[in-house]
Amino acid sequence: MNLINALAISIGVLAAVATWLCLGTAFGLQVWALFIGWGSFYHTGGKTDGLTKSAINHAWGVIVATVTLIIVGNVAGSVTVTSVIVGASVVVLVLGAHLPALATIPAAVYGYASTAAFCLLTGVAIADAAAAGKAAALVLVSLIVGNIFGFVSEKVAGALVKQA
Repeated sequence: MNLINALAISIGVLAAVATWLCLGTAFGLQVWALFIGWGSFYHTGGKTDGLTKSAINHAWGVIVATVTLIIVGNVAGSVTVTSVIVGASVVVLVLGAHLPALATIPAAVYGYASTAAFCLLTGVAIADAAAAGKAAALVLVSLIVGNIFGFVSEKVAGALVKQA
């Protein structure tokens, strides 16, 4: 079997499992964040290295976004003030890439954007550090579970190719 067909089968079957895990259980995982993490796994090169890079950089993005949301929620400033705070936080996000472990900027951005979207679109009380932290943890776990699904889908596809 060729690699594309093997990936289609492994990703399709695991996508059904992932969707059930998010929607059919009480874990609270976010299916969209799981899929972002899954895509990020492949985007960062796959294999163990891609899994590690993606997960670490998701965590960095989630941390920076959470701190930013808490600051914005407590400052309660104008759009200009909020924009400056967000801009400064993105500078910090990218400057993290000076550390080799945080050098996968796109994965950090996925973590940042996913956290901000979830908190803002679901009405999380961002001024409340505990509420923002709980929401951020849920997003991070969803992203990392997605990374793991990517890793598993790659392994299953590889086994299908070898089998043929």
